[in-house]
Amino acid sequence: MNSNTNQEKSELATFAGGCFWCMVSPFEEMPGIIKVVSGYTGGHKEHPTYEEVCSETTGHYEAVQITFNPEQFPYEKLLELYWQQIDPTDAGGQFFDRGQSYQTAIFYHNEEQRQKAEASKKALTESGRFDKPIATQILPATAFYPAEEYHQDYHKKNSLHYSMYRKGSGRDAFIKKHWNEGVDKELLKSKLTRMQYEVTQNNGTEPPFNNEYWDNKREGLYVDIVSGEPLFSSLDKFDSACGWPSFTKPLHVGNIEEKSDFSHFMVRTEVRSKDSDSHLGHVFDDGPGPAGLRYCINSAALRFIPKEELEKEGYAQYASLFQRKE
Repeated sequence: MNSNTNQEKSELATFAGGCFWCMVSPFEEMPGIIKVVSGYTGGHKEHPTYEEVCSETTGHYEAVQITFNPEQFPYEKLLELYWQQIDPTDAGGQFFDRGQSYQTAIFYHNEEQRQKAEASKKALTESGRFDKPIATQILPATAFYPAEEYHQDYHKKNSLHYSMYRKGSGRDAFIKKHWNEGVDKELLKSKLTRMQYEVTQNNGTEPPFNNEYWDNKREGLYVDIVSGEPLFSSLDKFDSACGWPSFTKPLHVGNIEEKSDFSHFMVRTEVRSKDSDSHLGHVFDDGPGPAGLRYCINSAALRFIPKEELEKEGYAQYASLFQRKE
């Protein structure tokens, strides 16, 4: 949850996208997202249990209900993010989870949401991204029942099992195939410096203490140099004395991927940008903060956007992160 969000202006959005464990992290901690709750909706039984929903006898979908500030994160952007988490052509469930409770649906809370959802679905159909019809339904919102507590924030409470489940289900492979477009290497060579290309495309490492952002103290966002995806915030940056920009956490966990790295006779965890598949750096367990992590990132993989330029650069929704409380 974003503590800087103005909670006086809020709406609800409800999405079914298969297993609700996988539908929380893409939305949480985004600017304007107040709360994401896993639960059940669309069925006929009051207060169903997980076992009852899985038995396919209650008519419920596994879903997430998102409380959001529409001025900071418009409903249209929620829809855009939603489509990128699912297989919208699958009418029988999602990936290896089959059955009605795992089907996809957008539950609208008012007429404006219905119209925007219909327009978004129409645009996806006309984009030609998929060669099969879009099966995701657009339905009126009904009673939403929060799931049992052990299902809430499952990706944090049981991160290893969650990661194995998500990868094994086929969801990540599908998203990478259909939404991560890949990059034109020759075009990148013309746009990036030699060091930027070496780091992002060839898993290189820039010299410590001789790079652009290792001692940058300005407030703002650090975005992917290739895709422009927001990756880190100056609010989470700290001086680790290692000579590279270091952060206690990513801005949004859904924008990065972590992979085992056995190169150079070491065992490390590599950090990559999920959107562009660029090499960013590595994460270590010797950092400050509650999680004790140090994301050691190459400056060459990043572009820094000062807080005063966020709106001009198209990142206005992140400006609230840097607003000082009175």
